[in-house]
Amino acid sequence: MSLLADSNSHVREVLNVVNHQLTTRPTSESVAQSWTRCINEFQLDPARFVPPPVLTDYELRARREALGDLIACSKLEMTTLYQQLADPELAVVLVDSGGIIVHQVSSVPFAEAVAGDGFRVGALWSEREAGTNGMGTCLAERDCIAVCQHEHFYPRYTSLTCSAAPIFDDSGEIAGVLDVTSRSKLLQQHSLVLVGMSRQMIENRLLDSRYRHANMIHFHSRPEFVGTLHGGKLAVGDDSTVLAANRSALFQLGFRSLSELRGRRIEEAFNASLEDMIARSIRGSFHPVTVYSANATNRFFLVAQTPPNATGRVTSVFVSNPAVRTSAPEKHEKHVPSQKLDEIAHLEFGDPRMASQIQLAARVIQRKIPIVLRGQTGTGKEVFAQALHSISPHANGPFVPVNCASLPENLIESELFGYRAGAFTGAQREGRRGKIVQANGGTLFLDEIGDMPLVLQARLLRVIEEHEVTPLGAETTVKVNFQLISASHRNLLELVQSGEFREDLYYRLKGVELNLPTLRERVDKLPLIHHLLANETDDPPELTPEAEHALLTYAWPGNIRQLLHVLQMAIALSDGEPIRCEHLPPEVTQRTSAADMPAALRLANADMDAHLADEADVSSLNAIQLNERETVLSLLDEHRWNVSNVAKALGISRNTLYRKMRRLHIRLSHEGSPPDGLPLDLDA
Repeated sequence: MSLLADSNSHVREVLNVVNHQLTTRPTSESVAQSWTRCINEFQLDPARFVPPPVLTDYELRARREALGDLIACSKLEMTTLYQQLADPELAVVLVDSGGIIVHQVSSVPFAEAVAGDGFRVGALWSEREAGTNGMGTCLAERDCIAVCQHEHFYPRYTSLTCSAAPIFDDSGEIAGVLDVTSRSKLLQQHSLVLVGMSRQMIENRLLDSRYRHANMIHFHSRPEFVGTLHGGKLAVGDDSTVLAANRSALFQLGFRSLSELRGRRIEEAFNASLEDMIARSIRGSFHPVTVYSANATNRFFLVAQTPPNATGRVTSVFVSNPAVRTSAPEKHEKHVPSQKLDEIAHLEFGDPRMASQIQLAARVIQRKIPIVLRGQTGTGKEVFAQALHSISPHANGPFVPVNCASLPENLIESELFGYRAGAFTGAQREGRRGKIVQANGGTLFLDEIGDMPLVLQARLLRVIEEHEVTPLGAETTVKVNFQLISASHRNLLELVQSGEFREDLYYRLKGVELNLPTLRERVDKLPLIHHLLANETDDPPELTPEAEHALLTYAWPGNIRQLLHVLQMAIALSDGEPIRCEHLPPEVTQRTSAADMPAALRLANADMDAHLADEADVSSLNAIQLNERETVLSLLDEHRWNVSNVAKALGISRNTLYRKMRRLHIRLSHEGSPPDGLPLDLDA
């Protein structure tokens, strides 16, 4: 069918639906209502395309300045969402409550391709101007919506598919819309799920930004959900009145809107005072404490946090119980209490390398030694850092993360060091405390430290050495004291050797370096998968054997972050039924054939097969053992089957490794394997 004929057919379809005549395609009620609004209310003609109007540079700049906090809270989530979808044929966009595109993340070719149709920053995409589309119809419906190809009003847009979710502010009004617009058909079944989750994260960030001087209460009916995407969040004033709440908090407490809760004292929601909540949270090192609903027997778990004061320290709370202290003399612990190890045990589920790194980290964090985390993107470096913060001597202080790779070079300096009022054009009128000052008394986490510009590395070195920071434009210094944790997916020592990273800063940061294994290297994938499923829903679905096998054998280039998003989408798509292969992305279920493998990988596999024996016995291994076997084989291949080097990499003795290999039916034909009858070190 020609483009003209297809266009005419689409126009007839729209008119038939609006006029309640016979149609050839099933049309959803929301799309039919939108088409009706476009024709009857907005007087639009589907056969006469009019590009959306575009603001002038001056108008757009004013619009963006008015939405500074919304855009700032959305940028990171939009970039993350774009990376998750990993499709060059799509754009992640943010529109304001009027339908203006105020921020866009996309590839340059895609942006250029759709700009001619009016899809660009500054364009107005309300239904009145652009007809039925994801962004405009989402604003009209005030709900998540997908507008797929021919559901658009204008034939010009029928090559696009949109997935959009409204972003609500603390007053319950629409602050904007998060949208993914794509020319690809593959990812759209998952896009709306991811957009909805990203929207929730933006709403929580917006709440934190607008009420950063309030007390924050994080709660849920299950303790493991406290502080997660699904957790309730309340902003409470020092007078114990509720200032704001996210939608999860309203739902859990049984309120239909914020107006029903705002202004009430916190005791009207829970059977505890604000002071009691904070004191109990501090006493428990900010781990969830139990409270009950004020007017029912519903049990909740919560963490109450006070805002940082001018110096960045957590505000002390004075309580009548003299046994509760808000501060205590600092002591260096020579060993790690088992309780502290229990508090971070959720980081591993049986992987020996992960366990050894956790034990080492738990020891050094007690002595306030700087830590560098090394690991691929998605291996959980920030989660690991947060867990270390929770058991550190600075646990009562704030955890302040900074992603050095996601900030533009011209913003890193002001973000880290802050600035005084009027320090430069565009600065906030009251000035701004930098992340370093905000971390005072707590933990500063510098993610992707290898991407920090050299000129700022010198300033950071001075802060670490002198324990003080000078904001931009200021003449006085601010004393700081914090635990420093850095992270990078790059080899910092190689960056030092190439001149991209300061050697003196490297040795200041590297009190100890911890290496987080990739997901494909971990031998605890199956229990980790079950843990993530249990964290995402009260009634985690089962996995069919085929789905379990696909999840265990996939290479996971995006590591735990990718696994989490795959499981989140699978839960949504399975709708309470067991997760099957059709609920997983194609790349997870479609294993690479030998013919598609790179030549080097085929040779490596062939070489590896030459060292295997008793393959018939492999069928007796369970899924976890098969995964462990695959990991050991990978390490053996990586170290050219040098058992001593592999044992060293795993942190175990050679005899223990030989014992493990025999259990997993891996036989060596090389010299160095212990002769039969040699006793193994079973205590290693």
